Amino acid sequence: MAAREPSRYLARGLPRTFVPSARSQAFLNRRNVSDEAPARRLSDQLEDLETASSLTTSVSESAASSFDPIARSKTRKTQLPRGRYQFRSPKYDRGPLHPHQPPAPSDPSSRLFVPGPFALPRAEQTYNSTVASDILTLCYVHTPPGFKPPPKAPRLREWDDSSPYHKNRPLRGPRGGDVLRLLRKPIKFNNIPKIERITLHSYVKEAAQDNSGWLHVAGIAVQAISNVRVETFKSKASVANWSLVPGRDTVAVKAELQGENMYHFLGKLIDVVLPRLKDWPGVKGSSGDSSGNITFGLEPEQMALFPEIEVNYDMYPPKMIPGCHITLHTTAKADKDARLLLSAMGIPFYGKIVQ
Repeated sequence: MAAREPSRYLARGLPRTFVPSARSQAFLNRRNVSDEAPARRLSDQLEDLETASSLTTSVSESAASSFDPIARSKTRKTQLPRGRYQFRSPKYDRGPLHPHQPPAPSDPSSRLFVPGPFALPRAEQTYNSTVASDILTLCYVHTPPGFKPPPKAPRLREWDDSSPYHKNRPLRGPRGGDVLRLLRKPIKFNNIPKIERITLHSYVKEAAQDNSGWLHVAGIAVQAISNVRVETFKSKASVANWSLVPGRDTVAVKAELQGENMYHFLGKLIDVVLPRLKDWPGVKGSSGDSSGNITFGLEPEQMALFPEIEVNYDMYPPKMIPGCHITLHTTAKADKDARLLLSAMGIPFYGKIVQ
C-alpha cells in the first residue's frame, strides 16, 4: 500500500501524455470511416442499413379489426372506477410541496376552469385600446439618466426629548394626520391600474322580519344582472328592531364578478343604468378604502333599470326588488388612481376629492 502512494502522486504531477492509460490498447488499431481508401459513397453506406426496424411490430388485419374497446367495455359486468379513466382535480390546494398538485385554472380539468371568452366586451376593448395608454401618459414621471431623487423624511417622526415623558414613547405619525397611506410606486407599463373584480352585495333585512321570499327575490335579481351564482350569508350582529339574531337568519346575498362577466356588467352599468338615474350627482369623491377600491350603492328603483330586470319586470314583485352595494376592486394602490381609472371608464365623481 505504501508503494502505491508515491506512484499515485507522481501520476498527478506528470503531464497527461506521460500518464499510463487505464483503458486497454485493443481499440487503438481501429480506423475511422474517413480513413478508408478509397472512400465509399453515401449510397453504398446506406445499403448496409437494415430495411426493417426491430421496434416495429406486425399485427394481422383480423386482430386489428377485432379490436373494439367500446364493445369490450359494454360486455364488462362492473364498470371500472372513475379514477381509472378520468382525472379528478384535488379539492384542496395543500401547498407547493405536496406531490398531488391541482392543474392550472386554464386547464379544462381544473375545478376553477371557466370556458371562454366567447366575446370581446366593449368595456374591455375600450380599456385596452384607449384608457390604459391614456393613464400611462397622464401618470408618467420622467427621470433622466443620472437623476438622484432628494432623500425623503421618515414617515414616523421621533420625539425631540424636550420632556422626560418622551422617553420610550412610540414614534409619532406623519404630519397632517395619523393615517399612514400606502406607499405608491410610480405607474409604469407593467402596473397600469385596471379593474380586478366587482362585488355585488345586497342586504335584505325583511328576510328576518317577514319570510324568506324576500331573500329569494334578491338572489334571483342579483343573479340575473350579474350572470353569476350568488352566495348567501347569515347575520353576524344582533339588531332588536329588525328581529335579527346572530347566526340564525340568512339576510344577505353576494356575487363575485370576474373576467367576461365583470366587463359585461360594467358596460351595462355605465352605458344603460347610470345615465338614466334622475338627480344623481355621481359617486362621492371621498369614497374608497385607501387601497384603490371604490364602493357605491343603488336603490331598489335604480336596480329595476337593468335590462334583465326591466324586460321581465312583471316576474319580480315590485316591493321585493332589493338595492345593492357595488364594490369595484382595482389594482391601484391609491384611491386617486382608482378614481382616475373609473372616471376614464365613464363613472362620474362629485364633491371634495380626498387624496
